[in-house]
Amino acid sequence: MSGAVAVGSVYAEHGDWLRRWLQRHTRCPHWADDVTQETFCRLLERPQTGAIRNPRGLLTVIARRLLVDDVRRRDLERAYLDAFQAMHGEFDPLTPERIIEAVELLEGVALLLRQMPDEIREAFLLRKLEGLTHSEIGSRLHISERTVKRHIARAYAHCYALAFPDRQQ
Repeated sequence: MSGAVAVGSVYAEHGDWLRRWLQRHTRCPHWADDVTQETFCRLLERPQTGAIRNPRGLLTVIARRLLVDDVRRRDLERAYLDAFQAMHGEFDPLTPERIIEAVELLEGVALLLRQMPDEIREAFLLRKLEGLTHSEIGSRLHISERTVKRHIARAYAHCYALAFPDRQQ
């Protein structure tokens, strides 16, 4: 059975269940529909190594990760708009130009984050988005506080190198 056929049968058997599960967790049918669709897209992108033994478990893991990513993106968007307002005073955040600027900036930030090694990105996001201390991050990632500091420093260096490429030696 090909991967697409396997995912098709998982969708037929568990798609409605996942949508209902997401509606209970998001309280928004439109958001639940979007995350359901993205969950199955991610499932299609996975390398098929055999039959899916626990489809609901796998779908739940993928959907939860997507929800967390979406919350982080929204937090980042909110932080950008707050910073922009602090720097430039009052503004209309709903003008098409501002929305395009924000989306382009967010796409750049997302690209920047994707280019970081996983553990460095995770430490950086835990610090910047969740406000965890180095000790809390170390506990969560099962690494030393010193390693957390190095990871965050590397993340800042990566950001600086991309923001100011002409200043690199």
